[in-house]
Formats: sequence, C-alpha cells, structure tokens
Amino acid sequence: MPSRAQRLDAIPPYLFAEISRVKLAAIAAGADVIDLGIGDPDIPTPQGVIDALTEAVKNPKTHRYDETALGWTSFLEAACNWYKREFGVQIDSKSEITQLIGSKEGLGHLAWAYLDPGDYAIVPNPAYSVYKVNSQMAGGLVHEMPLAEENGFLPVLADIPTDVARKAKLLYVCYPNNPTGAIATLEFYKDAVQFCREHDILLVNDMAYATVAYDGFKNPTVMQVDGAKDIAIEFHSLSKMYNMTGWRLGFALGNPDAVSNLAKIKSNLDSKAFPAIAEAGAFALNSLDNAETISIYEKRRDYLCDGLNAIGWKVKKPQATFYVWARIPRDDMSSAEFCKELLERAHIVAIPGTGYGSEGEGYCRMSLTLLGDKQGERFQLAVKRIAESGLLPALV
Repeated sequence: MPSRAQRLDAIPPYLFAEISRVKLAAIAAGADVIDLGIGDPDIPTPQGVIDALTEAVKNPKTHRYDETALGWTSFLEAACNWYKREFGVQIDSKSEITQLIGSKEGLGHLAWAYLDPGDYAIVPNPAYSVYKVNSQMAGGLVHEMPLAEENGFLPVLADIPTDVARKAKLLYVCYPNNPTGAIATLEFYKDAVQFCREHDILLVNDMAYATVAYDGFKNPTVMQVDGAKDIAIEFHSLSKMYNMTGWRLGFALGNPDAVSNLAKIKSNLDSKAFPAIAEAGAFALNSLDNAETISIYEKRRDYLCDGLNAIGWKVKKPQATFYVWARIPRDDMSSAEFCKELLERAHIVAIPGTGYGSEGEGYCRMSLTLLGDKQGERFQLAVKRIAESGLLPALV
C-alpha cells in the first residue's frame, strides 16, 4: 500500500477516546448515561419541512444535477429574503451567496480556496476544530487567538502580532460561540472589519447558531457593519435553525469574490445537495421560525444552570447557542480528569474544554440537546446525580 498524504498528519489525534471508552463501558454495564456531549438537536425536523421535501421529491426536475453556478435558485432567494427579514441586510442572490452542504464543509473548503503554504489563518482558541484543521491541511500556518473569560470570550485583536497579520489571509470568528456560548457585539464586529481591512484579511464569521438565543436577545451579524461586504464572508446553517443537522444544508454570504472563490473550489469537489432538500430548505426559510425549539432549550438551560448553581457549581447562563460552558469546580483535576470522573461517578457525559484547544483547560462543555428529554426531567436528574457524585467541593 502507498503511504498516506502527509496532510493527514496535520489532523490531531481524537481527544475524546478515553471519554468514549468509559461511556461505552458504562452503557454495556447497563448504566443510564445522560449524554450532554453532542451538539445535535434532538427535537425532530418540523413536519412542514418534511412535507415540503415529500412534494419536491415528486418533481422530476429535482432528480437531476443542480447546474446553477451558486446553488438552487429558490433556496438562495429564500435565504436572502430570510436574511433581510432577520438582520435587515440586503444580499444579492446572484452574486453574494452560495449554497453549502452544511456550513462545516464550507468553512473547511474556504481554507483550501485561500491558503497557500506560508499563508496564515488566524483562528480562535478554544474553537470548533474545522478552522484550524483545514487551514493546516491546506498547507497554511495557524495563529491562535485566545478567548478569555475576562474579555467575554472575544479575541483581543490588538494582541495579534503584526508580522502574522501581514501574512494572514483568513481570520475566523464564531458568534454566537461554540463552545463558550459567548455572544458578539456590533462594536466587536466593527473593530474586526477595520482590523481585516487594514491588513487585507478575509474575515470569516461562523454563525451556525444565529437564531439560537434566549431572553429576547437577538444576535448581531458582521454584515450589519458598513463596508463588511468588502472584507467578510458569513456562514449559516439550517442544522440548528430548523433541527436539520442530518439534511446537510447551509449557505455562505457576503463578499462576492469570496463567495465566487468558495463556489469555484466546491464545483470541483461536490455536485451540491439533492435539489429536493434545497426546496425543503427554501420552505423552512420562507415559512418557519425556531421559537418552539428555542423555548425548550431555554427551559433546559434554566433547569441545568439554576440547578447547578443551587448545589454549589457556579455556572453562567448562556444568552445564545445550546451550550453551557462551565469552569470545572475542582482545582485538583484537569478538564479531562473531571469529565472522566463525572462519567464514571454520575454517568453524565460532558466534553473537556481542552477538546476545543489549550485555552479550554479548566472548563467543560455541556449541551442542551438531549435525546429522550421531554420536560427537562433528564436535566433535573443530571443535577441530582452531580450533587450526589461527591465531585463538588462541600458547600460552605
């Protein structure tokens, strides 16, 4: 057998192997494991989307390749109309948006469209691994921006070395943030646009959780900043908006050159989604909101966060995303050690913060998506188990 490509060596080892091993062992032994690890909506896709797919499948036009340059026309138009309603920004469906097979592949392929060996990508830490891994596989160099709690988990752009900024082509940000649940301000986006304009960097905003927000909060977007289209591209996904993770459908919008470059590399790698799925996505964007699902997440957030705070584990409620990013309540354990003990003692899966980068040490991430939960009872049970686990320092 020939040797594999060296680029695969840029992919770090699977960091959750030990957690997975303990989880499977507990399940095999008959334990009732509460899995707060995976960020996958457990609430079914709305019936209207399923009905729209059923009708679209009956149309022979959806059975062939989508030969459009940027994506299925009705889907792109629906996405532009949705964006205008949601954020007040006009997007040209013929030049400023392209369809994706979920935002994950678009974020990854963007690195391949822009980075040559020696080029820098600036990525957050902690962060979704796609930014760093694909930048490295494309041959680029990576500079990591720490996201510190004292800064609201926003990067300090002034701390990016000038020599890195001069060689950088991409700067990735993600708000609402995975894994921290942090939110961005319009002022931050203004600063980021200015920084990227000064250094000729493409600002990449991952907004997979754009509409997952609580307590009446509404997320801003980078495209609301004057001149953002000159220097930014933004990624959206139907996965979290409409509980459509398995459908693999999203879009990127913003700077026309960036959109075109991403579409060009994609045209040589994929043939777009099944058009019937795009039709169903268009229905969702035109006709639905996520209010019912958000209400369920908000109740779960309150059960988990209020419950943990009541038993002595001080955590902050997120204003957005379906993640609780919590500082581990022990100073004698690493994040990985704490999560392993949590699984063994309480049969609860949480993800150690180091799974998202070195700056995640001291934290863990718990998801509000939990298959089998009905009225928050599984989150209440999780709190009870944690209280009985002996893992929390004694209340003073």
